[in-house]
Amino acid sequence: MAKKLLMLVGDYVEDYEVMVPFQALLAVGHAVHAVCPDKKAGDFVATAIHDFEGAQTYSEKPGHRFTLNQDFATIDPAAYDALVVPGGRAPEYLRMNPRVLEIVQHFHQADKPIAAICHGAQLLAAAGILQGKTCSAYPACAAEVRLAGGTYAEIGIDQAHTDGKLVTAPAWPAHPAWIAQFLAVLGTKIQH
Repeated sequence: MAKKLLMLVGDYVEDYEVMVPFQALLAVGHAVHAVCPDKKAGDFVATAIHDFEGAQTYSEKPGHRFTLNQDFATIDPAAYDALVVPGGRAPEYLRMNPRVLEIVQHFHQADKPIAAICHGAQLLAAAGILQGKTCSAYPACAAEVRLAGGTYAEIGIDQAHTDGKLVTAPAWPAHPAWIAQFLAVLGTKIQH
């Protein structure tokens, strides 16, 4: 059965981490509503392309425009089956929005699936939902996971980790594992 998923995004969300899961989840039949505080359906967010090119941290380049398909102001988290939190720079400032934190807390308290990748863990940490959980994230976010009472999963950049209904991964190279594990938590069956 198709699920109704909420995706929290903001300007300079990581390009692949918003586009790929958005399209993949739609392709398997789920409804995905992408929202951003202070924006409406039809508005867009700027994305950033983060790459691993041998420097001490990732590089950043301008990405594409990602068009939102739902109004943030009117969403009711109770109407959604699961939450998706892409990474990039957006979680850094989205975590300061009280309504965003309430939304994340709703999914946790209602024991609904949550998928977060890369810097998305910053939002989970700020919402206070990592206590006692094992969570992967971009390695630079390990301290935040630990400070929020979670255990940081030290896995390969192309791996994902599931703890109950929380599915996390370090960065976009983990999309195959992260999306597959999230689909399993959602109960989505793909037959060949």
